[in-house]
Amino acid sequence: MTKDFKNKLSSLENYSMEIFGGWLVNEEKQKSPHFSLRDEEQIVHLVVVHNISLPPAQFGGGYITDFFLGKLDTKAHPYFEEIAQLKVSAHCLITREGKIIQYVSFDDKAWHAGVSSYQGQANCNDFSIGIELEGTDDIPYSTEQYQALSLLTKALQIQYPDIKNNITGHSDIAPQRKTDPGKAFNWQYFIDCLKYR
Repeated sequence: MTKDFKNKLSSLENYSMEIFGGWLVNEEKQKSPHFSLRDEEQIVHLVVVHNISLPPAQFGGGYITDFFLGKLDTKAHPYFEEIAQLKVSAHCLITREGKIIQYVSFDDKAWHAGVSSYQGQANCNDFSIGIELEGTDDIPYSTEQYQALSLLTKALQIQYPDIKNNITGHSDIAPQRKTDPGKAFNWQYFIDCLKYR
């Protein structure tokens, strides 16, 4: 962990994200129609880290939000014609600048994991929270993204204690289909950031 990053975290040591009614209190909300109600008896105990970029390997532009809201303009880029009809979402996106946008209540199921399994339990959407990082498998993530992810994860661990250390990548719950967050994601660095929080 760099000295600069430690200084940034230190300046935020008294800052914590608040969650109320399944929503982050002070972060942007863009409510997606792509979600399901979570079984009231289902315990949330997993965070899944993903990556996404639209168009592929391009950042910014707001297309990810359009995609999760089901409003992607197929004329904006040829690739969008292939995916515009898909109904997917994540609970949150963390942009390259470290901004967090929430799309689905943490108390509901976002459609992020697909066919998946964690420690023998199938259908990870049922019991997990999906966090998308704006990025690709092979482009390093930004310091601001690690900072925001560590703050968000700590808030989720407080709100949903069963998460504890149950944090994994999309590639780990769907290894035959997915590769994200990829080799560019520094798990040890993230864990160090989380411990420092």
